[in-house]
Amino acid sequence: MDISKEIIDNKLTVKVSGRLDTTTAPELEASLSEALDGVEALTLDFTDLEYISSAGLRVLLATQKRMNGQGSMRLVGVCDVVMEVLELTGFSSILTIE
Repeated sequence: MDISKEIIDNKLTVKVSGRLDTTTAPELEASLSEALDGVEALTLDFTDLEYISSAGLRVLLATQKRMNGQGSMRLVGVCDVVMEVLELTGFSSILTIE
């Protein structure tokens, strides 16, 4: 998994590529945790994300809860495979997906 971040003012875009699973989820969680202070708008770019597991979903849920208190979070570029997981788990109804 690769993670790249771009922050402009109080808006953070995090591009995640590869697989978000049990092995890589802690890396994303740590990366987001240190980057979210003062962020009011978070965009997770999943254009190059191939797979997400329950561990990845847990990171998304925790991040959404944090962003509910300080701003907004959205997912962009979600592929069909990842979208299917989000829909089957009900995450598509609690996350903003564009």
